[in-house]
Amino acid sequence: MPTYRDEAVVLRTHKLGEADRIITLLSRRRGKIRAVAKGVRRTTSKFGARLEPFSHIDLQFAVGRTLDIVTQVESLDAFGEPLISDYPAYTAGQVMLETADRLVVEEGEPSVQQYQLLVGALRVLNRGTADGPRPPTLVLDSYLLRALAVAGYAPSFEDCARCGLVGPHPSFSPSVGGVVCDRCRPPGSVRPAPETLVLLGALLEGRWADTRDVGERSAREASGLTSAFVAWHLDRGLRSLAHVER
Repeated sequence: MPTYRDEAVVLRTHKLGEADRIITLLSRRRGKIRAVAKGVRRTTSKFGARLEPFSHIDLQFAVGRTLDIVTQVESLDAFGEPLISDYPAYTAGQVMLETADRLVVEEGEPSVQQYQLLVGALRVLNRGTADGPRPPTLVLDSYLLRALAVAGYAPSFEDCARCGLVGPHPSFSPSVGGVVCDRCRPPGSVRPAPETLVLLGALLEGRWADTRDVGERSAREASGLTSAFVAWHLDRGLRSLAHVER
């Protein structure tokens, strides 16, 4: 039976039969993978604990007829353990896993950038940035904006998203794709504070040093705009986002 190895993050699991599980993973080289882990629900399983959501692992698979089979697992990062006792961080991490699952649709298609973004975001959520820790909501908003940008839905926070007129511009429209000039401004657009748009631009570009002294009002407004942008472009909202404390 042919085998292969890959690094991956466990996104979710489903029970199969009396002792098995179907594991959904986002891998470095093969994108989304759904595989069977035999016997992992038994107390005698050697690697059942390593196949829980948030686990960053190195795996070996045996190629099966319909689903591949997990034959070996080595832990790289146990992202889930520090999050269990931190509700805001845990719920933010759950949104990240659901987002990655939604954005990477095709199984077996490489999605290296989405994989690297997810691993990097979970690492920041656990250990903070080089400039120190950041609130889980800021880490989540940065991940959501960057993940959607990689998927082809990059928002604009300075130039007009419709006509390209050089900004900055005061209005924001999720349906158009970011800030809009007065001429392109559709009904229902909002006018966030200028510092909120600056914060969103920093989160999109991963400029963590520029988020060090962000105010609570700007952070809350940025989270609201990010949620609206994500809900519009994913067609339906993320279920786990309702549990995040914003």
